[in-house]
Amino acid sequence: MNAPAENTMVAVSPGQVMLSDRRTQRTWSVEVAPYELGTYPITRARYAQVTGRQPGTARGDRLPVEGVSWWDAVRFCNTLSRREGLTPVYDLHAGTETAGWNTSADGYRLPTEAEWEHACRAGTTGARYGELDAIAWHRRNSTERAHSVGGKQPNAWGLYDMLGNVWEWCWDVYDAEVYGTYRVLRGGGWADEHWSCRASVRRRSHPTFRIDDVGFRIARSPVC
Repeated sequence: MNAPAENTMVAVSPGQVMLSDRRTQRTWSVEVAPYELGTYPITRARYAQVTGRQPGTARGDRLPVEGVSWWDAVRFCNTLSRREGLTPVYDLHAGTETAGWNTSADGYRLPTEAEWEHACRAGTTGARYGELDAIAWHRRNSTERAHSVGGKQPNAWGLYDMLGNVWEWCWDVYDAEVYGTYRVLRGGGWADEHWSCRASVRRRSHPTFRIDDVGFRIARSPVC
């Protein structure tokens, strides 16, 4: 069976997801509305096609783009939306660290972390949606580098690389009272041990940081 094209999106049904934070021992439930999520993380080729830029140090068109900040990711979403004649989701204020979300816009955006975990689990309740080596590139099998998207088994909803390969930026602020504007990362990456490649694991990073194992995938809300 041929792998889906890089620009495909998967329709994700609504549901409920229980989020947890190991640092604070807090858990909370979130209702998730229907949305679409990218089949793969954004690749280097697609990022370059949309932005004209090739960030990071790795080379390979089907590698997940890395070395992109949260701000790079939301700007990509707005640029792609405009290219496709859609309304940009984000109101980005030049020179500030604020970004607004127009929830009525039909363009592309980052998933919330609840959307990300709901999609990653794909109806499962364990730490992962499959056996780790079969679904993810991580420290023990990656030879310390990112790999082309779609090289491991997808989850039950047809989403690839939800765990391992690169961490993925989400929309959410991690913990504003403690970490200010730091944003949520999900999924684990090629350099991580197995315990970081789990559906529930949360990581944080400053939205301006560009890291060699951090990328993103895009989401889109249904048009009402």
